[in-house]
Amino acid sequence: MTRSVLVTGGNRGIGLAIARAFQARGDAVAVTHRGSGAPEGLWGVSCDITDPAQVARAFDEVERVQGAVDVLVSNAGITDDKLLLRMTDPQFFRVLETNLGGAFRTSRRAAAGMLRKRQGRIVLISSVAGLRGSEGQANYAASKAGLVGLARSLARELGSRGITVNVVAPGLVETDMTAKLPEERRARMTADVPLGRIADPREVASAVVWLASPEASYVTGAVVPVDGGLGMGH
Repeated sequence: MTRSVLVTGGNRGIGLAIARAFQARGDAVAVTHRGSGAPEGLWGVSCDITDPAQVARAFDEVERVQGAVDVLVSNAGITDDKLLLRMTDPQFFRVLETNLGGAFRTSRRAAAGMLRKRQGRIVLISSVAGLRGSEGQANYAASKAGLVGLARSLARELGSRGITVNVVAPGLVETDMTAKLPEERRARMTADVPLGRIADPREVASAVVWLASPEASYVTGAVVPVDGGLGMGH
């Protein structure tokens, strides 16, 4: 059965790998972007997830084209790193508003349609930083930790209607951002990973696709780390 899938921030990096993975399974996939357009072969809708009106419009368009969203992957997020004493209030709250607030808004809108169908899958993309902390990323780590509380609250609220809500927490992943790291820092970060390497985005996508599959129908409120062991014990 073809499902309607929406991946926020699905125009690059981990989000793009997730969108491609669902597309390969035969699902109808839409990705959100902030004006850059969708990658070749994917359909995109422009949406700033900090704006409730834009979220509503994006969902309306997705529903019109491919039906009510069966699978929401909340992936869109930003960073704005700074050590605590140098971090301003706007820097802190802009990251929370995007990463955590955006997940709240899109989950709320998706859940409305899922409740009517009495089924659905919501997957929030967190980070190992939300579990173990990260120097200079108080805003980012707080937002990613918040996704766990959000997901588990929604899992309790929506579970009786056949809706699962889970979290995937990636570690170091091969993206444009990690590719730009100085070689010395990249090597130092990789050395902290028990598996001794950086993940391919498709490895994160595999976990997301599984959580959205019938095989994971009894999994909800879970945090699935895809971090090579970097966050073990948290």
